[in-house]
Parts: sequence; structure tokens; C-alpha cells
Amino acid sequence: MPNTIDNFELYLGPQQQGGADSLVDPIIAFIDSAKRRQNLMIAVQEIDHQPIAEAIINARLRGVNIDLVIEQSYLLGKSKPANLAEAFTASGAHQVNRELLAAILRSTTDVKMDFNPSIFHQKFMVLGNSVLTGSTNFTTTGVTKNLNHVVIVHDAEIANQYKKEFREIRAGRFGKNSIDRDEKPKEARVDGVRVKALFAPDHGPEMEIMKQILKAKTRIDFAAFTFAQSSGIDDALIAAHDRGVTVNGVLDRRQANQKWAAKRGMVAAGISISEAGGQGGLGKLHHKLMAIDDQLTIFGSFNYTKPANKSNDENILIYGDIDEPDVQARALQHRVAVSARTEIDRIIAAFG
Repeated sequence: MPNTIDNFELYLGPQQQGGADSLVDPIIAFIDSAKRRQNLMIAVQEIDHQPIAEAIINARLRGVNIDLVIEQSYLLGKSKPANLAEAFTASGAHQVNRELLAAILRSTTDVKMDFNPSIFHQKFMVLGNSVLTGSTNFTTTGVTKNLNHVVIVHDAEIANQYKKEFREIRAGRFGKNSIDRDEKPKEARVDGVRVKALFAPDHGPEMEIMKQILKAKTRIDFAAFTFAQSSGIDDALIAAHDRGVTVNGVLDRRQANQKWAAKRGMVAAGISISEAGGQGGLGKLHHKLMAIDDQLTIFGSFNYTKPANKSNDENILIYGDIDEPDVQARALQHRVAVSARTEIDRIIAAFG
């Protein structure tokens, strides 16, 4: 069952891989909740899951105003066709993506492709005062094979932050061109809990994650898809480990063993690192998830890499405050952080 508080929902899955929650159900339910003349903003890397595409089309058919921005790379073939006839042949890589996009376009949904030469890596939707975000791509593998999370926040201030980001994207301000030097991330109190949204590259989420790691007193647990030496997060984790904080992490098996990966350095420093992915029907460990001191949790699309921080379009959502003085807020943020840590422990036990 999802970890649901009045205005905050956390889904950890998918159920097909032993997770507690469906990942596709909250995505479709969020889209289905849109009513005639409401504005639904969708910023996603990829769509190849037909039920999600059908939910978008049905929303448009009942009069919802939909703006969709999507990564162009997943609509291209891997190579140029050999001739004109081949160019009109319905086959090749990402054909499902193209077919679903054509159906979405026929519904008169407003669709734009990104102009970011790096990765348009967002995974969020905004509807009224509600935001859906997390690590989950709107793909069949994303919602059934890869380990992921979905977060939904119902709060006007958080929604306004994501709306502002979407308007920048919609206006063609991607990657480095989206940076506003005067902009600072704004915080909100959701059910009394401190919540902050940050966007890359505008806010440099890497520095925020490192700052929270430096505050850690007892433990840090994380599950990350891509974790590169080009990130400073591994150095912050090693420093935390050296001062006595328990650090426990799990990485995607394939990504962890690339030559640029941060795993070797952390293991050499004595940090416990497990690997999962690519076995027993499991796809990728695709989380970008961290829990600190069982009080603060970091969600979102942000991989621990230099490109994610400097040039990709990303977002993170920080839920909680390690030094929160309010007893009720601490109880709520503890509940969420423990859920995240428990899922990390489950992944290690089941797949590590």
C-alpha cells in the first residue's frame, strides 16, 4: 500500500518486482483526475506505455487542456533509412513511441519536443495544485520491470514551482539556457513537513544533496541508477562515513561497473555498496532515492552525475528536515524516510 499522508503520497514499486505499490496506477489516476478545461502539464522523457498514452488521449477527448513536452531522442531511428521507401516503413527502434505519439497528436494534444542537446530527463506532471514526480519513466519497463518510485504532492507553492519550470521548458529554455541566476528554490510546508523542489541545472541539486549529507548524524541509505565519479556526492558520502555515519547504498549492476562509476572509490573507503538489476526478470535499478537519519528523503529524476547537475533537465524533491523541531512533523517525515529505507533494504535482500 502507498505511504499516504493528507497531501503527500509515496509509491515504491513496481509490484511485478516485489515492490509494495503499482507505479502505473497513480500515474493513470492522476491523469484521469483532470477535468474539462483544467490544464494538465506533462514533462517526460519518454512514453511507450499504451495505457498511459490512452489516459492522456481520453483526458484530451473530455476537454482537458494538455501541454506535453517530451525528449526527441526516443522518437528518432537509430540510423538514417537507406532510401525513401524505407523512411516510410513503420519499423525500427522506438516505433511504439512514434505510434503512440501520433495517436496523442491526433487527439489535438499540444506536443513539443525538447531542444536540449543533453538529456531532457524530467518526469513530472502538474494539475491544479498537485504535482506528480519521481524516477519513473512513462514506459512499459519503467512501470513493470525497473525499480522506481512515484511521489504526489498536493500543495499550491510546490505546484507553482513546477509550473514555472514547465513554462520555461515550454518556451524552449532547456538545459544551460534555463538558468536564472537570481532564482532561489522556495520551500513549503506540506502537512507541516518542510518540502523543497529544486531543478537542474538552475539550482545545482548536487550541492543541495551534499549539504544534506553533511548534516547526517547517524545513517544514510541510498538507491541510485547512475552514480559517477564526476559527482561530488561520493566524496560527501565518504566524508560522512569517515566521521562515523553508517552509509548503505545499492546501485544498478550495469552502471555501477562502468569505468567512470563511483562505486570502487566508495567501496575502497569502506562503504557498503550492493548491486541489483538485470537478473531474474528485473530490469534496472532506476531509483534516485536517498534517506538520511530516517528523517529526510530525497526523490526525483536526478542521477548522481556531472551532466545531470550541469546540462540535463532534472528535478529533485526534498521531503523533511533533519533538524525539524516539531514533533508531529518529525513523525510524518520519519514515516516516509523509513518507507524509503525499508525499500532499499528489500532491494538489497531480494536482488543484491
